[in-house]
Amino acid sequence: MGESPCGFNSRLRQIQEIRGSEVSGQKKGGYALRFERFERRPYRELPNINERIRAREVRLISETGEMLGVMPTMQAVKIAKDRGYDLVLVSNQDQQTPVAKVMNYGKYKFETEKKARDAKKKQHVVDVKEIKMSYKIEKHDYLVHVKKAEKFLSHDGDKVKVTVQLRGREMEHKNLAIDLLKRFVDDTAKWGIPEKSVKMEGKTALVILVPLPHTHKKS
Repeated sequence: MGESPCGFNSRLRQIQEIRGSEVSGQKKGGYALRFERFERRPYRELPNINERIRAREVRLISETGEMLGVMPTMQAVKIAKDRGYDLVLVSNQDQQTPVAKVMNYGKYKFETEKKARDAKKKQHVVDVKEIKMSYKIEKHDYLVHVKKAEKFLSHDGDKVKVTVQLRGREMEHKNLAIDLLKRFVDDTAKWGIPEKSVKMEGKTALVILVPLPHTHKKS
């Protein structure tokens, strides 16, 4: 015999209650329902090659640089594949007739990434090295700091922050600290120039030296 309408409605309510408890994460009948959250994968921009090119027509350039004219994108893809290559979009896809070129995309990607790595290696990241002195510094120690500044500026191509920290009653002699830094600027003028004039920041006299153009030896 079939199930009566009352029995069917009763079972339907039980199913709805179970589903409601699943959504709220409650226990039902002694069983704990567990749900796992799935995070959306980060968006990854895919290259505009072959069938991924959305434009209906492209201006095609052959693998040898020959202009083959404007044609439907699917025809251009077929030409590229028949020659054993890929069709790669080399201009903005939003243009009315974007430019596409027949090429080996794998080789093109490798060479492009290699050029980017080489360019990054040639870039020099400028650091800021710090030299701390006392306004009562001895001559020998002072010359050692000048030598350090020469290395940082001329060899490493880095900035140099020179500071003189004053404590307590030493603030009465802040003019001596400022004069010391001005002297330091003069003694390192062959390799660097002050970014700004010598100044006081709280209880610290400081100056930042930047390397002179084309003086540092580090590539």
